[in-house]
Amino acid sequence: MNYLTPTYFFDFEHEHIQNILHEFQSDSLSQKEKAIQVYLKIRDGWRYNGYLINLNKEAYRASEISQKSEGHCIDILLTTCLRGLAIPARVHLAKVKNHIAAETLTKKLGTNELTPHGMVDVFLEKNWVKSCPAFNASLCEKCNVAPLDFDGKSDSVFQEYNRGGNEFMEYVEDYGHFEDLPLDFILQNMKEHYGQFFKQKEGQTRLDIS
Repeated sequence: MNYLTPTYFFDFEHEHIQNILHEFQSDSLSQKEKAIQVYLKIRDGWRYNGYLINLNKEAYRASEISQKSEGHCIDILLTTCLRGLAIPARVHLAKVKNHIAAETLTKKLGTNELTPHGMVDVFLEKNWVKSCPAFNASLCEKCNVAPLDFDGKSDSVFQEYNRGGNEFMEYVEDYGHFEDLPLDFILQNMKEHYGQFFKQKEGQTRLDIS
């Protein structure tokens, strides 16, 4: 499989993506340093909004996400930027359970499980490591958890506990990794798990959970 090429969704040749990558093009930076820096830029530069689901295919293109201040699929943007820097990357999907401030989710969706949750597998120094850019530093402070850093050597995934020792995020199912964005699987997965919510929003393409 090829985890370096552009696709419809991972469109790193687009000018908006190239503008993001410009500052990371220096030959003085190693691949690991580039991966760490672009991870931090995307983690804190684009606010993750898990309460807004878009059913339009175009909304899942990295170039479209890059032009907004927030999005539901920040992992797509990170995957695309890494590939644009010639660093192999792929989307990895899972189901997670949110144990903190989940009242809105449970009320709207009937569950505190988020699915599918996206992260990014990055190939550095002959190893695949996971990175999750979803929660920016300011949001982590509000949730009383340490921001997720990425060192390029070990997995960086959702914290199991917050600073108070309470359960925060729990991975309950792993859907594996994908060479390209499996949009049909993503939408079908959400409809299966949040069927009543989707039924209430029938005919709409931009679904607000909040």
